[in-house]
Amino acid sequence: MTADEIRSLIAAGLPCDHLEVGGDGRHWNAVVVSSAFEGKRLIQRHQMVYATLGRRIHDDTVHALSMKTLTPAEWQAARGR
Repeated sequence: MTADEIRSLIAAGLPCDHLEVGGDGRHWNAVVVSSAFEGKRLIQRHQMVYATLGRRIHDDTVHALSMKTLTPAEWQAARGR
């Protein structure tokens, strides 16, 4: 998997206001900003992102994904705006 492939999968499954994906080909990190996270707990947000990856997260195609999941308001606040 590449960062672009992971980014495409997440974007296809979630409406994203902002999406960053990076990593070394095995261990990945992502910043996902989506209004779909409104009212959701952190674990629910992560489950939503994992769901976009489907079998790839279960068959070890994507070995590890560390993520920050934020609503648009949280993203703006984190950026100091």
